[in-house]
Amino acid sequence: MDIKEIQSLIKFVAKSGATEVKLEMDDFKITIKTGTEGGTETTYIQQAPAIAQPVMAAAMPASAPVAETPVATQENNDNDKYITVKSPIIGTFYRKPSPDKAPFVEVGSNIKQGDVLCVIEAMKLFNEIESEVSGKIVKVLVDDSSPVEFDQPLFLVDPS
Repeated sequence: MDIKEIQSLIKFVAKSGATEVKLEMDDFKITIKTGTEGGTETTYIQQAPAIAQPVMAAAMPASAPVAETPVATQENNDNDKYITVKSPIIGTFYRKPSPDKAPFVEVGSNIKQGDVLCVIEAMKLFNEIESEVSGKIVKVLVDDSSPVEFDQPLFLVDPS
């Protein structure tokens, strides 16, 4: 495991809200603890006795809390009545079946359960993402041809 993988693991643990994660592999152990009081993360890496390397400790400062404006709060309250369609996989988001075709859905489109909303390309496979709800598309949250992460919001749907 290289340093970049360790850094991405630290970021993942910080975002997940877990307070402690232990990972044991054949040749090393990693313990990541997130402190709520100091707001820091501490990572301990212990190599197996066969490899004589020192224990590394890293601390990352916690980000300062962001003050929410009244406009943002009102927008969040408006979005609470909508259903969020999220990405089931990591890949590249496409609104159209091909560049010369029309998008699957537009803002204002009425959809039914099972309708194709978009395509996500992962490892040269194009996966059609179908709606699990019926309603009206209120907002498209991702730009065409953009990379998306697992569980990233793609669309807001008004179920009424």
